[in-house]
Amino acid sequence: MGFFDNLMLSIDESVTGLFGQWNVYTSVIVTLFAGLVTYQVATRRDPDTHPFLLARQAQASPVRNEGESAIFRSQGAPHGMPLNAGLNVKDPGASKWARGRDGDLRDIWRQAVAGVQEDGPTKGATGRILTVLGTEHVVDNALDDITRQINLIGQHISDQGGNRVAIYLPNSVELIATLFACAFYNMTAIILPFDQTDDAVISMLRRSAADTVITAPGSFPFDIVVKNYPSLRQLVWVVDEGSKHMDWNEVPQGTGGSVNVSTWQEIVTENPVDAGKELPPLEGQKEPRDVTIFWQSKPGIQEEMVRFTAANLVSAVAALIFSVPTSQRIGPSDLFLPADSLANTHTLCLTLAALYSNASVAFNSVAAGAHDLAVATRGIAPTILVATPEALLKTHQETSGALKSVIARNLHWLQTRTLTQQGVMPAASLVTSWYDRLRPSIGAKPGKLRIIFTAERVGAGTPRLSSSQISDLRIYTGARIMYALTAAKVAGAAAQTGFYDYRVFDDECSHFGPPLTSTEILLRDTAEHKTTDELSKGEIIVRGPCVAGSEVALGVVGVIRDDNTLAYV
Repeated sequence: MGFFDNLMLSIDESVTGLFGQWNVYTSVIVTLFAGLVTYQVATRRDPDTHPFLLARQAQASPVRNEGESAIFRSQGAPHGMPLNAGLNVKDPGASKWARGRDGDLRDIWRQAVAGVQEDGPTKGATGRILTVLGTEHVVDNALDDITRQINLIGQHISDQGGNRVAIYLPNSVELIATLFACAFYNMTAIILPFDQTDDAVISMLRRSAADTVITAPGSFPFDIVVKNYPSLRQLVWVVDEGSKHMDWNEVPQGTGGSVNVSTWQEIVTENPVDAGKELPPLEGQKEPRDVTIFWQSKPGIQEEMVRFTAANLVSAVAALIFSVPTSQRIGPSDLFLPADSLANTHTLCLTLAALYSNASVAFNSVAAGAHDLAVATRGIAPTILVATPEALLKTHQETSGALKSVIARNLHWLQTRTLTQQGVMPAASLVTSWYDRLRPSIGAKPGKLRIIFTAERVGAGTPRLSSSQISDLRIYTGARIMYALTAAKVAGAAAQTGFYDYRVFDDECSHFGPPLTSTEILLRDTAEHKTTDELSKGEIIVRGPCVAGSEVALGVVGVIRDDNTLAYV
């Protein structure tokens, strides 16, 4: 017998012996093993981003000054290149290869009206501006109608001698329209935090030297303001549909008729239908004036007044747009809902970014600062949401309390493992569908939400979110969460967690990611915290074109982690 014959005989005897011992237990083991291998191969997904990109998220300067850390910048704005200062607006007829203008607020509205300019399936697409009333009534505001309001309101205030316009409104179309009206008609916009005490309102009017107020009846103490603030010259009421029949032009006795009172609706309806449909021409216009924001830290503490230039705001808007990867960028298919006050520059700049990106934007007056996201999103299905840390913590506590069963806890553990160890957002499947009924009810169509922006407000006492809580919220909502660090004199945000950074650490407060492309950050030594060759630690200093005054010390101590992300000490 040859070698080949012996080999074949040996193989035959091995196979015969194997199947001779086959039983039901062998079948079960082989079936389970085959199923496990098949599942791993079929469900395997590449990480959403390369781990190396998470290991070093910011770039440090090669040298540092004594008593300071190195200067850290975003990888998108490395040292030797200018920080992101504007929107790169291309005027009609400009060369495709020429560098565009930085732009200002007027360019944001022009882009919102013009629609998508780039070639592609969405070219010419524009977003919608929605007003949410109650639980079911949603009003679709035509962009041409808002343009008309911008022109008529701006022209009216300007004709009456208005120069510094205080906006005391909840999140609404009228607030945004007034902001753009001030930009187009060369007036200073002053955005006051809504729902304040009478003394706080009078104090803010005095400090900002406002001569005009746009507000809603029932929220503004007209009689008290007129008596205590004689510099007020103009008042425009934004009246709801049910109160139009009342006379809102009455001036309190004793004021001497010094205040010109009118209503938003009268200004718009009493003008010809064709009036105000065209925006003022771009040529020959002056640089827009500053926008004054009041940074509200804690109740009972006087708000800090900050003047942001047009350059500060557009730089922040551009950086927030750039912070989202190109494939996930805000676009015409998105519905954006600011569930935090537009008096916060983080929320305001994100809303302006959504308008510039031709996304649809929904305004809900009860959503500003809402602690219940289910109430804030009732009647609409947002894909992008700006929420307060308080609202997210409430959602986390309620959903975590509902995960009591063994099945729910194990499904949550599997999804957490997929998110944190494999680096991918958990995908919907038949196995996880049982888990869906326990998810928080956010929006009229669960599952559409894809991005949540939230922010830590320096010195404002906002509750802090840990990385494990943010990870849980990603699984509960099915949305990616970007956690930012914001401060009074920084338009937008100073730093923000990466879009694909799903890592979990043992911390009480999550890190804030790298600087945005509009900021650079360094840490300055304090009495207790000093930078060494091994560790960067000290008071956080932020510089950049989005910072009022170009540089600001935040008054809190931070540390640069091994991955070059910023965190509290």
